[in-house]
Amino acid sequence: MPAFLERQKYLLDYTLAALLRRKTRNFGLLLVYTLLVFLFASALLLGQGLRREAAVLLQDAPEVIVQRLTAGRHDLLPVAWLDSLRRIRGVGAVQGRLWGYYYDPAVKANYTLMVAPERGLAADEILIGAALARVRQLGVGDYLGLRAANGQPLPLKITGVLESASELLSADLMLLSEAGFRALFNLPPDQYTDAVLTVRNPREARTVAEKITLALPNSRPILRAEILRTYDAVFNWREGMAFVWLGALLLAFAILAWDKAAGLSAEEKREIGILKAIGWETGDILRMKLWEGALLSLTAFLAGYALAWWQVFHGGARLFAPVLKGWAVLYPDFRLTPTVDPRQILVLLAVTVLPYILATLIPGWRAAIADPDAVMRG
Repeated sequence: MPAFLERQKYLLDYTLAALLRRKTRNFGLLLVYTLLVFLFASALLLGQGLRREAAVLLQDAPEVIVQRLTAGRHDLLPVAWLDSLRRIRGVGAVQGRLWGYYYDPAVKANYTLMVAPERGLAADEILIGAALARVRQLGVGDYLGLRAANGQPLPLKITGVLESASELLSADLMLLSEAGFRALFNLPPDQYTDAVLTVRNPREARTVAEKITLALPNSRPILRAEILRTYDAVFNWREGMAFVWLGALLLAFAILAWDKAAGLSAEEKREIGILKAIGWETGDILRMKLWEGALLSLTAFLAGYALAWWQVFHGGARLFAPVLKGWAVLYPDFRLTPTVDPRQILVLLAVTVLPYILATLIPGWRAAIADPDAVMRG
């Protein structure tokens, strides 16, 4: 084993010296390679971080949401439905919810308004999201004026700003009392936006949803698992769009790798011919070319992945954030939790590193098995 390691050390020393002899070409290739890995790793890390963040935040989402449909569209739910839902076997607690949207022409953005009974807010009090507070330059104690459905102004006192840790969900969110919500939208007391319920046995959630559909034919039950799958599908779609945009760069790199696989330069061929003439074996040349491809590709991979890690988890992910997080006037500002997915790293290695190593080995093998005199003359 010491002799094998010593042999590899000499091969590595020679490979480094050969790379430095063509340092301008190899440095340019390293920059392009690092940029490619950086872009793909940034998209992968941001997509993974957003999916994880959404899954963590939605863990506390209702097990089942029940909506009323009229002509295939979401409609207000009568209070009598709550008693009907409670009578269904397997259903636990049932609660009506009030939520909606409000367009603010001042910032040309839609707000999400929701009643939060657990907050104990008065009729004229409201809590706002951190992004909304930034855009409107509002703070605790200020008043936010909204126009009610009857055209009259409804001043609401801001009693708090929602934590920035949950800004992915609360950027444009307003929490207010039931009295304030009904006054704003002129909503009668016997109607709710939808209903949320718990299931006594979580494994029976889908069965309970089927019972709800049979008991209330014009209802639409939505399971928490379906919400998570929807978020995952949206992030996958946006991530795929980002990769489509990166396709041109990937194509350029593929052409570069193919050009390298098509043949060696005259200088490299003469070098291999001289090595064969002085006694190097074909296996030694292949190991040397393997070291060459591995050193350059792994250096580019580590540099690109490290830059992507910093850009996503510490630099605000500004490169791909508009694509994967979505476009909005009230833009959420939050820090993703750094995570490492070994499968993601393996996929990235297979896409970026393996093709280049193969492209380095193939022409080296062709030159190594040829006659040294022919190689040096060629």
